[in-house]
Amino acid sequence: MTTYANPDVLVETEWLGQHVSDPDVRIIEVDEDTSVYRKGHIENALAWDWFEDLHTEVGRDYVDQEGLTVLLREAGVGPATTVVLYGGSDNWFAAYAYWLLTYLGFDRAKLLNGGRRKWELESRTLTAEVPSFPETDLRLEGPARAELRAFRDEVLDRRDRAAFVDVRSPEEFRGEKLAPDHLPQEQSQVPGHIPGAANVPWAQAVNEDGTFRSADELRELYASKGVTGDGEVIAYCRIGERSSHTWFALRELLGFENVKNYDGSWTEYGSLVGVPVELG
Repeated sequence: MTTYANPDVLVETEWLGQHVSDPDVRIIEVDEDTSVYRKGHIENALAWDWFEDLHTEVGRDYVDQEGLTVLLREAGVGPATTVVLYGGSDNWFAAYAYWLLTYLGFDRAKLLNGGRRKWELESRTLTAEVPSFPETDLRLEGPARAELRAFRDEVLDRRDRAAFVDVRSPEEFRGEKLAPDHLPQEQSQVPGHIPGAANVPWAQAVNEDGTFRSADELRELYASKGVTGDGEVIAYCRIGERSSHTWFALRELLGFENVKNYDGSWTEYGSLVGVPVELG
């Protein structure tokens, strides 16, 4: 069986259970439902609010390197600290945070394989205690990694050349829904998908316990939809969180070299005037 291209980007629940008190490990929960953390979380885990902490106060964009540096310093992350990210929905927003950290130049992040789901399935301990850590003097340097992020103009320019992976549900892809039923607040103006995009729902990449499928299974899954990694691949969803999960599978686990996350995704593309859209 083929191993992951970069297995070190994942940690297992057993490993984390042995390192919850390791001073060189910082555990951060990033959830779709930001209230879950207060009800119980992994010991010594901090929480980042995916919207308030990771985005700018004005406009639709992320914090810059300076803003992320502040967030990491306040979490007690130093030059030798490993950040382990986890969350619900099989790590939707944990992968979102991982992608942003990598994009802005932080290279010591990992995902907890299976996230909150696997931790709870194993009946591992949760706590309501909120930890605190001394602030550090960490500094991120260098420009953001443009090769990891696709913007609107690039998407329009590459539409006939890149392999687009729409990771939303089949109902969203076909244009029957604008958003998942429980997330009606973030919608585009019109339904549909980018012409020529392959629909590979993000959840097909994980097992029942939330862990990622094997490298061979993942490779077969995407190859069956024409996504082989031979050229440029651009993943998108609704706001970029589910496509971060797929980006992680393609780039970090399968080793595809040219994979970008289009975080503007369908809320942006489906609200543009005059762009091509497909239904069905």
